[in-house]
Amino acid sequence: MARIVIRRCPPLSGRAAVRAIVATEVVVTTAERKRWHAVFRLLERDERVFAVLLAVAMVGGLATLGLVPLRPRQAIDLYSLVFWFGAYKVGIFALVTVTPRATRAIFLGALAIDLLLVFVLLTLTGGGDSLFYLLFFPLVAVNAYYFGPWVGLSAALVAGALYTLSAWLMPPWVGWTPAVILAALVGLPAVTLGLVAERERGARSEVERLNQELTGTLTRLQAAQEELLVAERMATVGRLSLKVAHEVRNPISAIELNAEILQEIVGNQAASETDEAKALVAAIRDQVKTLDALTEEYLTFARFPRPHFEEDAVNDLVRELADFIRPVATRQGLTVRVETDGDVPLMEIDRGLLRQAVLNLVKNGLEALSRGGELMLTSRRDGDAVELSVSDSGGGIPDDVGRRLFEPFFTTKPQGTGLGLSITRQITEEHGGEVRWTSRPGSGTRFTIRLPLKRTHG
Repeated sequence: MARIVIRRCPPLSGRAAVRAIVATEVVVTTAERKRWHAVFRLLERDERVFAVLLAVAMVGGLATLGLVPLRPRQAIDLYSLVFWFGAYKVGIFALVTVTPRATRAIFLGALAIDLLLVFVLLTLTGGGDSLFYLLFFPLVAVNAYYFGPWVGLSAALVAGALYTLSAWLMPPWVGWTPAVILAALVGLPAVTLGLVAERERGARSEVERLNQELTGTLTRLQAAQEELLVAERMATVGRLSLKVAHEVRNPISAIELNAEILQEIVGNQAASETDEAKALVAAIRDQVKTLDALTEEYLTFARFPRPHFEEDAVNDLVRELADFIRPVATRQGLTVRVETDGDVPLMEIDRGLLRQAVLNLVKNGLEALSRGGELMLTSRRDGDAVELSVSDSGGGIPDDVGRRLFEPFFTTKPQGTGLGLSITRQITEEHGGEVRWTSRPGSGTRFTIRLPLKRTHG
């Protein structure tokens, strides 16, 4: 139960009163907009709009024809008829809203019921002399617009037949001419309206198709623009990397040469005096090698070498790489396994570049493993392609990291350039292949280089 509380408020000044009135109008306007917005949302589907229009046309026509005076023996309770007919149309609207998949069947059933209801109304109000035959016009026209010309023509023929039957049941008989005229006057506009509706729906479908194509084109253009921006940034970074690498390489070479000379000088001294010096020189040389490797990665990325393809054995490459990394893996307490497929034939590859691509994957695998882990290198023929895989038993790759794996300069390590996987993908694409990867937390990661058996010459 609602209560209305009236409190005495102090009189408002002129501006305050205006603000209060405006605020009240804004609240009322907002409430009205929300109410109408709910109505519009309810009528969003064409089927519901059709149900409402048909109900308005039929109920309005029925109420209008009710103004015509009838003979006492043909009198009907018009108000009750309009009410129940309106309730029936509301039920159709609700049924279409609840079961949208059965809309066509519901409307066809409603069309049949409407035709029968008009027939009954004709029969009760004088048959051929009744003006309620005019209800056939909006009924057939609106359904022809929704279903098309053939349903409209069929409904017009049925309307003519029902009118004839009603005139025959309620004498005097008016003859066939009025029935034929009714079928023609109802059918011809219905067919025309149905054809117009079909063309309109076809035009709307074409507009929607073109709109989808335009949306897709815009999406592709945006993606291409983003790729172009990324490519421009990468080109800038590449030029910068090339300059930095060249500038750094000369001092590194000088340091390496001086460290080597210093090591020879120290090596000729007494062991007791030079142990610490030897260790420092060795540390310097290790750091120089690290810097040299980083510089080499930057140079490879910035000035990617043109591949030179020659027929070679991929299996030999896999086994050679395994032998190369096994001493390092053994020192770390890791196991290296190799499985090669004898069906893998000789292929046109750039052995040096492909070795570098697989080696980058191997380095990542070694860094992901702890003592007791296992690294596996495999080759396998898969139809018209060969797959080179590097699997580790590490902790896997998180999803947020996986999305950025192949981004240049992206790395989760405290040291490194973040170019290894990017270079691997670049080399693989130069061979006409692709890089795939799968990972599950706690179950390790598997990188696969998939190469076509027959390289596309470009």
